Order: sequence, then C-alpha cells, then structure tokens
Amino acid sequence: MSRLRRSRTSQQSVREAMARVDRARYLPEEIRHRADEDAALPIGYGQTISQPTMVRLLCEALELQGDEKVLDVGTGSGYQAAVLAELAREVHSVEVIRELAEEARTRLPPGVHVHVGDGSRGLPEEAPFDSIAVAAAAAAPPAALLEQLAPGGRLVIPIGSPHHQVLHVFRDDGRVTKGVGCRFVPLVFAQHPPG
Repeated sequence: MSRLRRSRTSQQSVREAMARVDRARYLPEEIRHRADEDAALPIGYGQTISQPTMVRLLCEALELQGDEKVLDVGTGSGYQAAVLAELAREVHSVEVIRELAEEARTRLPPGVHVHVGDGSRGLPEEAPFDSIAVAAAAAAPPAALLEQLAPGGRLVIPIGSPHHQVLHVFRDDGRVTKGVGCRFVPLVFAQHPPG
C-alpha cells in the first residue's frame, strides 16, 4: 500500500474510531456539556483531556493497522486510550496520578490495561510496543520509551517548551519526523515510584 493511501486509510480509521467514542463519558460531570468543543478541558489534578484535533493527529501519526500493541502514556481521563482501543489489538495506558488512573479504569472498556506509574519510564514488563503515544510534552523523548519500541515501531510525542511544542514521530531506526505545532501539559516525571 502506498504511503499516501495508507495515510488516507489511517485518517479515515481514526475519524471513525473517534466517532465511536463518547468524549462526554471521559469528562467530569459538571463539564460534560462541553464535550463537543475542540478544546483541551480540565479533568482535575492540574491535568486536561486533550483537544480532539490533537488526539486525531497523534493517532493518525501512529499509522495503526489494527493488530498493534500500543502504550498510551498519560491516561488522564482515559479518552485517548479509548480511541486507541478502537484502532489497536491491545492497549496499555500508564498514568502517574493514581486517582486519575483509578477513575479511568471505571470508564474504559475491558481490554485497556491501566497502570499507575511514571510514563516516562514506559512499561518494560509489557514491552516491546508497536506504537507509543504520549499525551504530554517533554524537552526530549524519554530514552526508556525509545528502547521499548518493537522493530518498525514509532513513538509519537510533543517535544518543546511549555509555550512552543511540535508533535514528533520517532522511529525505532532513528528517523524523526516533525509534525504540527501543539500544546500539551508537561510530562510528569515521578520522583519515586507511586505507592
């Protein structure tokens, strides 16, 4: 399949997957009426649910075909993990804030595995991953995530400062592609393993 054709297929698949996921389900009750807004919205603990356009662009950059094992870093409310579950065979999602992880578990479909931990360290016990999606920005890609990519795998992560970030795709062979400008909350690095 040509790259252009695969890209169009990926875009259509992602749009269809997003249409199947009710974003309101992943929002605090008091702001569910804002679910259709194309904006990042607060979900508590200083975190946000990502703007749908950013979720779409990140998922499209993964170029999932349906049989992948995916790591989702930054579970938050679980919205992105739910979209990924529509696109991949197996999804592991890691969240550093225990309360958010526990809330997400109650919303996510069976088959999405939510872990509490420092997402910058990945999940070595579940690696390798065909794709890794990071819903938080870092100054550079965490080395642990690059090491956990399967052959042919890709890491999609916003790179930059809090005020200027660009979505990047890092491949296991060292190739890097820069995408669109974006704005995500910073990747939270745990000072010690969550208890």
